[in-house]
Amino acid sequence: MNLKLIYIVFLASFLGCFAQNDTSHNPYFKSYDDKVTSTVYYLDTSNNFQIGSDSEGEKKYFELSPNRREQLGIGLSYKFIDISFGFAPKFFTVNKDNSGSKLFSFNTRFYFKKWMQSFTFINQKGFYVGDENFQIAYPHMRTTKIGGATSYIFNDNFSYKTLVNQNEWQTKSSGSFIPTFSFYYTNINLNNTPDSSDGEIYVFSLAPSYFYNFVISDHVLIGAGIAVGAGINNIDKVTSALLELDFNLKLAYNRDRFFGFVNLNTVNFIQNNNTDALLNDNISTLKLSIGYRFDPPKKVKEVYEKINQKTGL
Repeated sequence: MNLKLIYIVFLASFLGCFAQNDTSHNPYFKSYDDKVTSTVYYLDTSNNFQIGSDSEGEKKYFELSPNRREQLGIGLSYKFIDISFGFAPKFFTVNKDNSGSKLFSFNTRFYFKKWMQSFTFINQKGFYVGDENFQIAYPHMRTTKIGGATSYIFNDNFSYKTLVNQNEWQTKSSGSFIPTFSFYYTNINLNNTPDSSDGEIYVFSLAPSYFYNFVISDHVLIGAGIAVGAGINNIDKVTSALLELDFNLKLAYNRDRFFGFVNLNTVNFIQNNNTDALLNDNISTLKLSIGYRFDPPKKVKEVYEKINQKTGL
């Protein structure tokens, strides 16, 4: 099939909108907010589901997997502005033979002192449903997810920004306990008949987590985090308990000008197997990025200063 060019506008992390703390006097990390950060990245992100139902007294599971699209992209960030744009090139094997599939993803983060607020929007079209023995294509099936998480970072010496972007760099190893409250709404529609109905899923969870940036040398670190929590899941007005299990891993190389990193992040909402209508939910992201920092053009700096004076950002 011919591959239609799709786009993903990935406005990630308006990091720096609010300062986590005063980085200019903290010896545990270094801020690069005064630099323009340019990146080239590879991105693979998806929202998968696992459906469980009783059949003749036996629980059976089916995977509901989006027709994946891998992207290449470029990005620029300065102060509170972070913009990137990606596309799905035809030379990626996974992008072949999936004409009509679509993916739109939007992510952003805001900081205010020790608080961090994230926001996620994912719209996917084109899925496969099946197990290890069979697979059925639903090219018109669509899911839309919207939600986010509110976190509190206890340790002033831990740089969460080092994990999620390269506008800051941890210089001394440090970790922090970070409790997180999450809320997500997901709409699922098979779109296989004219009168297809939507399925609606609401997820609320509270997950204590611990993150740690291990500084190997002046230029290399490993960042990792794990969260284990619990909450409730409401599927079409049927409520049940769920378990949340998240994992984040980052390997990064950094110099004042050049940097590179690989980041893996997963968010999993797992229901009790005894639930009549089980629907597990997984959000996974793999990102490889290389970048370069440089001083902002004088005109850009002047425009920012004017905006900053008026808005206080």
